[in-house]
Amino acid sequence: MSSIQLKDVRKSYGSVEVIKGIDLDIKHGEFCVFVGPSGCGKSTLLRMISGLVEITGGEIAIGGEVVNDIAAADRGLAMVFQSYALYPHMTVRQNLSFGLENINTPKAEIAEKIDSVAKMLQIDQLLDRRPKDLSGGQRQRVAIGRAVVREPRVFLFDEPLSNLDAELRVDMRGEIASLHRRLGNTMIYVTHDQVEAMTMADKIAVLRLGEVEQFGAPLELYNRPRNLFVAGFIGSPKMNFLTGRIDEGNRGVVLLPTGERVVIPEEGFNHRPGQDITLGIRPTEMQPAADGPIAVEVRSVEQLGGESYLYGTMSDGTKVTVHSLGQTGVRIGETIALCVPPARIHLFDTQDGLSLRAD
Repeated sequence: MSSIQLKDVRKSYGSVEVIKGIDLDIKHGEFCVFVGPSGCGKSTLLRMISGLVEITGGEIAIGGEVVNDIAAADRGLAMVFQSYALYPHMTVRQNLSFGLENINTPKAEIAEKIDSVAKMLQIDQLLDRRPKDLSGGQRQRVAIGRAVVREPRVFLFDEPLSNLDAELRVDMRGEIASLHRRLGNTMIYVTHDQVEAMTMADKIAVLRLGEVEQFGAPLELYNRPRNLFVAGFIGSPKMNFLTGRIDEGNRGVVLLPTGERVVIPEEGFNHRPGQDITLGIRPTEMQPAADGPIAVEVRSVEQLGGESYLYGTMSDGTKVTVHSLGQTGVRIGETIALCVPPARIHLFDTQDGLSLRAD
C-alpha cells in the first residue's frame, strides 16, 4: 500500500517558515494535485515528501511507515521534473535503463521492462535517439518512462508540462491521467494551472503561503469553496466578486454600493441583516436579461465561435466577466443588464473571507 500521511509538516529556512503545519491524508491509488500560486510552497512540499528537502518538523508516512529519516533513494518514489532531467549523452534506452542498472537489475529484466514501458508510452521507435533529437513531448514521455520502469510506490510530478505548448499540454495531461488508470499507483502532481488540477485529480490541495486552504475532490472545491481564495482560484474564467451589505429589513436581499439590489438565498447560509457580504458568481451564471438587477458597461468582447466572453465594469468600478455559449451581438461600450439565479450565488463574509454556508 502507498498511502501518504502528513502530520503537522513544517519547513523553515532560518526564521522564515515556508510550510506551516500541513496535515494531509492521501489514500492508496489516489491522484492528488497540489495547486496554488507561485511561492505558495507546493514544490517544497513535494520535495519534502520525496526526501530531497529535509523537513523542519512534523511527520511524513508512506504506506504507514514514517520516512522522516529515510533517504530519498530508499523511499520507493519516482520523480518527474519540469526540466525532464535526461542525460544528454545517453540514448533513450540508456536513460530508461540507468536507474535499473544502478540497483543491479538483471539485463534480461531491464530489456523486458524497457520494451513494455516504451510501448505503453509510444516511444518504442525512439529508443536509439538522444534527447537533443526529440521534441518536448517526446522528452517528457521519456522522463515519465524512466520513472515507470522503476515500479515505484508513488509517482511525484513537479510541474512536468510547464515547458510544453498549450496543445501538447492538453495531450500530455490526458496521457498522464490514462497512465494513472492503467497503473493504479498513488500520484502527486504539482501545478500552478488549476485547469490541470480540475481535469486530472481525484483530490486537490489548494495551497497559499505554506498552508492548505482546502483539500477535496475537484467538484467539491468548485461547488463549495471554503473561502474567497479557493473560490477565486478554482474555476476558469475566475469567479466574479461583488461586495455589498444585506438589507436591514430583508436578509434575502443584498444592497450593492451602486444602489442595485440582488436577491440571494436565505436558506442554507448563516448570514444576518446588515452584514457586510461578498457575492461570488461564476461567469457562466451571469446572463444578459432585460430586467436584470446588475448593470455593466462592456469594455471588451471575445468571440470564440462556439462561446463568447464579455468583460465589463459596474458603475463603482467592479470588474465583471460573463461567459455564454454561442455568439453574441453585444458591442463594446454598451451597458447591459445581467441576472443570476439566487441559488447559484456563493456567499462569503467580507471581513474574514470565509464561506457562509451552514453545512
